[in-house]
Amino acid sequence: MSDYYQIAVNFPKKESILTYKSDFTLLSGDMVEVPLGRRKSQGIVLGQSTGDQIGALDKDKIKSVDSRVKGSLAVGENELELYKWMSKYYHYSLGKLIFDCLPKMMKRPKKIEFNLGKKKELPFSLNDEQIEVVTSISNDLKNGFNRHYIHGVTGSGKSIVFLQLIKEVIDSGKSAQFLLPEINLTPQFTNMFSEYLGVKVYSYHSAITPSEKYTIWKALKESDEPVLVMGVRSSIFLPIQNLGLVIVDEEHDSSFKQNDRCTYNARDIAVKKAQINNCTVLMGSATPSVENFFSFNDDDPSKKYYQLTKRAASSNFAKIEIVDTKIKNDKELAEDIWPLHPKSLEQIQERLDKGEQVIVFINKLGYSSYIQCRSCGYQFVNENCGCENNLRFFKAKNILSCSHCEYKVKKPDQCPHCGNLTLINKGYGTEKVQTLLSSLFPNNKIDRFDRDEIKNMKELTTKLDDFNAGKIDVLVGTQMIAKGHNFKNVNLVVMLGIDSMLNYADFRASEKAYALCEQVAGRSGRYSDTGKVIIQTMNPDHPIFEYVGSKNIEEFYKEEIKLRQFCYCPPFSKLAMIYFSSRFRDKLIGVISDVSRKLQSVSMEYFDSVKVYGPAPLMIEKKANQFTWAIMLKSDDLNQLHNLISSFEDNYQVISGINVKVDIDAQTTL
Repeated sequence: MSDYYQIAVNFPKKESILTYKSDFTLLSGDMVEVPLGRRKSQGIVLGQSTGDQIGALDKDKIKSVDSRVKGSLAVGENELELYKWMSKYYHYSLGKLIFDCLPKMMKRPKKIEFNLGKKKELPFSLNDEQIEVVTSISNDLKNGFNRHYIHGVTGSGKSIVFLQLIKEVIDSGKSAQFLLPEINLTPQFTNMFSEYLGVKVYSYHSAITPSEKYTIWKALKESDEPVLVMGVRSSIFLPIQNLGLVIVDEEHDSSFKQNDRCTYNARDIAVKKAQINNCTVLMGSATPSVENFFSFNDDDPSKKYYQLTKRAASSNFAKIEIVDTKIKNDKELAEDIWPLHPKSLEQIQERLDKGEQVIVFINKLGYSSYIQCRSCGYQFVNENCGCENNLRFFKAKNILSCSHCEYKVKKPDQCPHCGNLTLINKGYGTEKVQTLLSSLFPNNKIDRFDRDEIKNMKELTTKLDDFNAGKIDVLVGTQMIAKGHNFKNVNLVVMLGIDSMLNYADFRASEKAYALCEQVAGRSGRYSDTGKVIIQTMNPDHPIFEYVGSKNIEEFYKEEIKLRQFCYCPPFSKLAMIYFSSRFRDKLIGVISDVSRKLQSVSMEYFDSVKVYGPAPLMIEKKANQFTWAIMLKSDDLNQLHNLISSFEDNYQVISGINVKVDIDAQTTL
């Protein structure tokens, strides 16, 4: 006699949970192969069907499960609960979500090299602030689910607190998970944790192979021995047994948010995972997100907020100097040193003369932002996919590259419009600044730290090791170098390009710029009292510069929260976007305009707490031959927001050539 089962099929539609029958017993979490239309698909067993689920179905038309998938990894109950919650919250197909997250199965997986901790004694003692934080959180580690936040200034020793708490959890026989925003922070933390923990330390990120990912999943599924699992956002789905602590470092970082497929935020998933596993979740940052600063400073006793106000190495905070780059005289107009200001170059020279190292930060890749013909003004844009975005120039490779798609082309020798041979570079990036500094300081080693220069984990580790060893004098880098790194001989950081962030049309612009300034400034003077940060800007009177370096961070958040409340933005509302994409602009505008009108009408009648905005095109309307427009939803009633989106999904008729994506807790707005 056959039994009936609910199976989440690897299918993009939300209706991916289907009923199948099986002549052999299946368990919740089993991976099976099933017929789906005219093809075969894989699915995950959710459990046996109830009478209500099969009552209205024609049993003769219910298809049979073909087989279990050999060598597959069963999905545990806690994992299934997390996936189900995500599917509902992010309005994403459950079956597709599970298979997006699971590793690719391997018939002959390679053995992995994990780091076995040396369990050395900690060579340092905690200061009074750190002891108070560790004691308070330690007392909660056995009390089930609870939430803690460490707001510690750069260099305050948050990592040491994390290490101490992880050690306590592991000594109690449980495992810990440590989430990082960036792969480039992995070597530093791997080394630290491996020195002082006596367990296996697993690293999980994009640089490891599919075989290694599969092996890590399998090892974690089959053992409940205490381990530390460390990784970027995708590591949150690893099936860690007997979990006792989840830590999210640099929780404010936008890298935790996934923008394709299921648009989850790993920071928020970490909280839900801790709740499901009934354990402690700890978040930390020198620059908390406005939402978490607001949330953890309310009167909820289940959430505890701590501040670390002192630098652990007993050094003073770096001095901040704001350099006004508006042109005042011919000396400052000198093209041979642009985009660096004479004051910046003078202080770089002073530090190098002392045998110190310097970091120059700029959040742009390449040699120039675009190339223009001096004669006719022609600009090289991406005409391949029709997005018409300026092509960035990479001098060493002699290519023009689109920053929004994979399009690349060799730089032409002359203007294709008028034939003129004089092509001028506009704007600048890391390659331009490195080239400039190399010409100005020929006796020093100038290197770059960005994703164009560094392609894999080996190159990343080598570059960091060389810098720490003093083989590099000046390191020009992007956000990859802005956070978490601990450089002993860096006492000067020069920051370029902040104006482009301040002028960005986004309600989070000031928050992001402020956080970046604080994070970049935190790389200077961590072991010295002579640390300095130079911020070049054409807008020295911008309000954020009143707070950068002042350590009066609460005043910045108080002002920012007033603005958020005024514009009805998070944390005072929940934000969702519905994106519509198509190759056909007129068709797209017609469809989204009709949907927007209907959403406005339904909202006013049934969900009056939801405000509907748009439709409007994205700031970059066309990428990779696809136009994208969006509708924005805001509400302080989360249930109404989700119900309106569900109503849209239930009633929207799929239209050929139009792709739709829902983004809950979106990071960008109209």
